Amino acid sequence: MARKLVIVESPTKSRTIGGYLGDDYDVVSSIGHIRDLPQPSELPAGKREGSIGKFAVDIENGFTPYYVVSPEKKKVVADIKSRLKDAEEVYLATDEDREGEAIAWHLLEVLKPSVPVKRLAFHEITREGIARAMENPRDIDMELVEAQEARRILDRLYGYEVSPVLWRKIQQGLSAGRVQSIALRLVVDRERERMAFQAAEYWDLTASFTAVEGPDAGRTFEAKLTTVDGRRVATGKDFDDRGVLKSDKVEHITGATAGALASGLANAEFTVVGVESKPYKRRPAAPFITSTLIQEASRKLRLGARDAMRVAQGLYERGYITYMRTDSPTLSGEAIRAARAQAAELYGSDSVAPTARVYSTKDTNAQEAHEAIRPAGDRFRTPDSVRAELRGDEFRMYELIWKRTVASQMADAVGSTSTVRLGARSAAGHAVEFSASGTIITSPGFLAAYEESREESRYESEKKAAVTEADERLPQLSEGQPVTASDIEPVTHSTTPPPRFTQGSMIKELEDRKFGRPSTYASTVDLIIARGYVRVDKQALVPTWIAFAIVGLMEQHFSWLIDYDFTADMEEDLDRIARGEADMREWLSRFYFGSGESGAEGRDEGLKHLVDDLGEIDARAVNTFPVGDGISLRVGRYGPYIERERDGETQRASVPEDVAPDELTVAKAEELFASQGGEERELGVHPETGLPVVAKAGRFGPYVTEVLPEDSKSKPRTASLFKSMQLETVTLEDAVKLMSLPRVVGVAPDGEEITAQNGRYGPYLKKGTDSRTLASEDQLLDIGLEEALAIYAEPKRGRGRTAAPPLREFGVDPVSEKPIVAKSGRFGDYITDGVTNVTIPRGDTVESLTPERAVELLAEKRAKGPAKKPARRAPAKKKAAPKKK
Repeated sequence: MARKLVIVESPTKSRTIGGYLGDDYDVVSSIGHIRDLPQPSELPAGKREGSIGKFAVDIENGFTPYYVVSPEKKKVVADIKSRLKDAEEVYLATDEDREGEAIAWHLLEVLKPSVPVKRLAFHEITREGIARAMENPRDIDMELVEAQEARRILDRLYGYEVSPVLWRKIQQGLSAGRVQSIALRLVVDRERERMAFQAAEYWDLTASFTAVEGPDAGRTFEAKLTTVDGRRVATGKDFDDRGVLKSDKVEHITGATAGALASGLANAEFTVVGVESKPYKRRPAAPFITSTLIQEASRKLRLGARDAMRVAQGLYERGYITYMRTDSPTLSGEAIRAARAQAAELYGSDSVAPTARVYSTKDTNAQEAHEAIRPAGDRFRTPDSVRAELRGDEFRMYELIWKRTVASQMADAVGSTSTVRLGARSAAGHAVEFSASGTIITSPGFLAAYEESREESRYESEKKAAVTEADERLPQLSEGQPVTASDIEPVTHSTTPPPRFTQGSMIKELEDRKFGRPSTYASTVDLIIARGYVRVDKQALVPTWIAFAIVGLMEQHFSWLIDYDFTADMEEDLDRIARGEADMREWLSRFYFGSGESGAEGRDEGLKHLVDDLGEIDARAVNTFPVGDGISLRVGRYGPYIERERDGETQRASVPEDVAPDELTVAKAEELFASQGGEERELGVHPETGLPVVAKAGRFGPYVTEVLPEDSKSKPRTASLFKSMQLETVTLEDAVKLMSLPRVVGVAPDGEEITAQNGRYGPYLKKGTDSRTLASEDQLLDIGLEEALAIYAEPKRGRGRTAAPPLREFGVDPVSEKPIVAKSGRFGDYITDGVTNVTIPRGDTVESLTPERAVELLAEKRAKGPAKKPARRAPAKKKAAPKKK
């Protein structure tokens, strides 16, 4: 019987939609893209030469891409084709963004259906949303397809031309990308600002004041010094990053001045010199778009960009929220009505805004056809109603989206802000003023449901002019009233360097500068972390020295590719292609071959001319950064190290990963030289060889070694110290034992010799080809044959490990009914119930994990299903030998 075939890109989405459509529809998933540009090495023999061979794009004939069905998708395509034979109609229901439009087009190109084809766009996977989509099918939007295709080809050209330069001059395996490289530059530029930063010290005074008269007599509050002799007291924002005052119109209070003022005001008579009260009003934040959701998930839920998008994707595909890739804060009429009704029901009719709030974006390139991210449906499900269905991060994310959406239609928070100024003269005759402010919220409005969090700005603490709590008020005072002062204390401050980006603030920066699209932000930030160019330290993005080398090389030799303005302009050009205002092929030709004109910084010369005319790039210079005092940092094959010439010899010391670039000062470098390259310790003479034995600090850790005669051509015996040993206390006996490794433990009953060895993954026993992990390095020196045989008698586990006791127990899992324990694995600590394993996320530890949290993590992992194994590639066929003529 003929059925209607619906093709989506996600298995979860197919199951959800299938449940709504019923038996007349066959819903199948393409599991993402079914075809793409192949690697040039995977092109057919006849395509590897000429204009297609370098990029799998015919650059000389209109930049025509050569697509192939991905090997792992051939079975998927075959299954869809078999279902197509019995279909009377095809619905392409992939996501409604450019990527989804391209997937639909690729499906159409590969399947070539002979039955009618309709394009559906589900903004939400609910019964109502699907019904609306079915009533409004459309054709594939080829302008959106071309926009995605232009991006894909651009990224291929960019990456394939620039990345090989990084391989040759810095390190194999590095990559460059249109948005990736510019994001990396943002992180490096911020670190450079921190490295150049010079702190400035400044002081002020704080004091406690008590009302003497009026209804609040006796009430105490705190205030701080704001002016001296009519000049505003300098705060951190008044200094530049070199520690110099930006203006001479402010008063820089030093420690001596602050102390003198405090003493001179000890017996001063203070009066109220000014009272101001202003109305306070605050509007709710707009509903979520992709970038603001990631930022808020980072701040409130402590989720990284990738994890935030993964959780949101799951909620969308299961029908809980609307589409999560959008840059429009607009709500549909149905959503506005639902939000207003729910706000009135839960918080009272007075909490709802008098008229519907309509949000829009100033970005002319925003995809306004998409709605904001909100709870799905024409009537929202409250967090309490889905608590049994959603767990962990999914529930917290849904609650966040629900609160933000409902709050967006609620009334303003209103109240008043009062500021009081208190004046006196010091014993030395200086006129001073202290001030304090406080805000009283009289009607919370949207704050009853939700308050947007934000990252504290660089000078946030200085904006808090008073110590009064936000929900408290200052005493009622009037001008001319006396007040008493006590506890007048000098307070010292130091200016702080520009804060590093977090994942959330980086995404905001990308959005503000219009680099990339909302759908790419999470993957961009995740990519520079995953590739090791940036590490995350307490949520801050810290660049590695590899990042400095990449950005430095690109600034010198690919300057316009990594220029901030050019990158934003390029994004605008791609959006013009999406709107049908520019031709994809002409634009790609201008980018790659150039326009023939002489543009700013050689931009109009084109990428090809740039890589063909790079000139000589000094790899050593690219990977070298001056520290000071003749010390340089170099990026080496095995990591960064510092180097200098001292007394005709080269001194080197490795730089630990946890030392951030802005922390590598001359003083820190001297410390590293001292700890790693100090004088060697003579331990004595080896009892067997008669050679001196010394202990040294090397680039890869402390070690012991023999000292050979100058004319010797053999290699000295060398061994690294165990983790439990210290360079300062290691003995000759320890050194002899270390250099004796690998050690023969004994001979097994089957005649095989058992040895104890130290390897890449730690200490282990070896018997023929059978290896077993030891619990500690110390066992290498003292394990006996009997103990070794006992280890081999146990069942082999994993990489030859014997079972280690659990780190902690959490009780019984309610689903599997098996005990949950924490263990230490090769890739870190994890929890398991014997069936499902979950790596303990960043931010959690074995010690801090609660049984409830352990159950949540296991439930989330089960909901995702098993990880898919990558398809195996068939072995390459050997080329036939040429026939002899």
